[in-house]
Amino acid sequence: MSETATSYFQKLWSRDQWPDLPVYRSTLTPLMFLERTLHVFPEKVGVVDGDRRLSYAEFGGRVYRLASALRRHGIGANDRVAILCPNAEEVLEAHFAVPLLGAILVPINIRLSSDEIGYILDHSGATALILATELAHLVAPVRSRLPDLRLILHVDLAPRWHSVGSGGARSAETPMMELAGPGYESFLSEGSPEPLVYPVVDEEQTISINYTSGTTGRPKGVMYTHRGAYLNALGEIVESGLTSTSTYLWTLPMYHCNGWCFPWAVVGIGATNVCLPKVDPAQVFRLIESENVSHLCGAPTVLISLVSTRPRPDYTFPRQLRVVTAAAPPPPAIIQQMEEMGASITHVYGLTETYGPHTVCEWKTEWDTLTLEERARMKARQGVGYIHAPEIRVVDENMQDVPADGKTLGEVVMRGNNLMKGYYRDEATTAEVFRGGWFHSGDLGVMHPDGYIELRDRKKDIIISGGENISTIEVERTLYQHPAVLEAAIIGIPDDKWGEVPKAFVTLKPGQSATAEEIIAFCRDRIAHFKCPKAVEFGPLPKTSTGKVQKFKLREKEWAGYEKRIH
Repeated sequence: MSETATSYFQKLWSRDQWPDLPVYRSTLTPLMFLERTLHVFPEKVGVVDGDRRLSYAEFGGRVYRLASALRRHGIGANDRVAILCPNAEEVLEAHFAVPLLGAILVPINIRLSSDEIGYILDHSGATALILATELAHLVAPVRSRLPDLRLILHVDLAPRWHSVGSGGARSAETPMMELAGPGYESFLSEGSPEPLVYPVVDEEQTISINYTSGTTGRPKGVMYTHRGAYLNALGEIVESGLTSTSTYLWTLPMYHCNGWCFPWAVVGIGATNVCLPKVDPAQVFRLIESENVSHLCGAPTVLISLVSTRPRPDYTFPRQLRVVTAAAPPPPAIIQQMEEMGASITHVYGLTETYGPHTVCEWKTEWDTLTLEERARMKARQGVGYIHAPEIRVVDENMQDVPADGKTLGEVVMRGNNLMKGYYRDEATTAEVFRGGWFHSGDLGVMHPDGYIELRDRKKDIIISGGENISTIEVERTLYQHPAVLEAAIIGIPDDKWGEVPKAFVTLKPGQSATAEEIIAFCRDRIAHFKCPKAVEFGPLPKTSTGKVQKFKLREKEWAGYEKRIH
């Protein structure tokens, strides 16, 4: 492609891609990112996936083959194409090939049950599914309930990871269930590598439907637009500092909020994608070393796993590693330990409804003189709106702004360029969360005098003990300062006198020990006694696939038989 790249894309761009638009406008869609990178970086390595390495020219050819083959099988505008697959080059390809047809991506969490997956496939009306072979057993039990699903493409990840370690791909011993449908590679052979002109005439056209976790009911389908995906990808490029020399390691699931729009962002800037089907700390360190990784994203639990399994106590990353973290407020102690290893932490915050991140703890040079511990504490704040979506407030029940005193609690609300279009086939719930012209996050926080927000809790997580509000985040941060604590979660449990009191669930570091009495005494030395846990339980914490602790599961057990709503 390199010899003909100029004529190739001059021909493409000479076509009428922008009907009825003035000369000073083009439709905002992340599809234009692919065109630019194929024009500028065709020979550069664009994707590394196990033992496979693709130049951007090869990647682009596969994208066009997938799109044209899907079109030959009747997939077109507004059809839903679902993806049930770990991080892989095929998922990246689908992020461009499906929208090229005017169709809609439906990424599905690979850790859901068969029933949950069946609900999403049915509710979205998916007509095609890109399916990792290792996950076929999740679809087989519900296949008969999906009359709209007429095409299943099978992706086998194991061969490409055989020579470099599984990385989470299926082993030969994993039981498999057969579902009718072609293999992905044979399906591509039906397509053409010739470029397609994207048919996006309305930039508010839906590009993707991302389903929420559904912990309090059936999952809701969050609709993203071409315009929103384009702007959010640009926001990620700016806020995470991506350049064409960057190498991005996929520790963040691509199925979660379309990987926070990083599939479009990394390709758009011409950086290199390094796929990883599962977060295995040993594989993460290996790839950081072998691929000269500069960027990755992950929840605090990912950072905790890296800190606790570093190759040696004095280990530092070979290249400054830019880490974007979210999903739960990161403990300052973990931020400090990661930065001692040579990482630069960028703390962001958002929800599925905001394409992933909406705020960033934008760093100020005057904070460079702070101690490492003080800097970590500043970075633990959620910050200000992204550069392309700065609108964020903390309000009371009357939608009035709370005082910017760093103390007064209110609900975090936002609006702007990175808010969802709405919930798919659910206008009533859409109207409820958009009441007052702002999106209601359900998160409680404070506004600091400098205009930076800081979360205190989810509305459903706040503990009200004897009339006093207790922030579980504050107590958890205290627990993380204990040298033996690896992970911690706080919930309220029933109490006859106070209504509810805090209980700690703690995972200890390997080889470390501590008693409940020691943990409680540690907290009592550092925070108000009424905030301290009254009980401690040791063991692993239940988590979502993105690293969030599933507190509702902890509450279900503790509140069984009590008159209390379980979130």
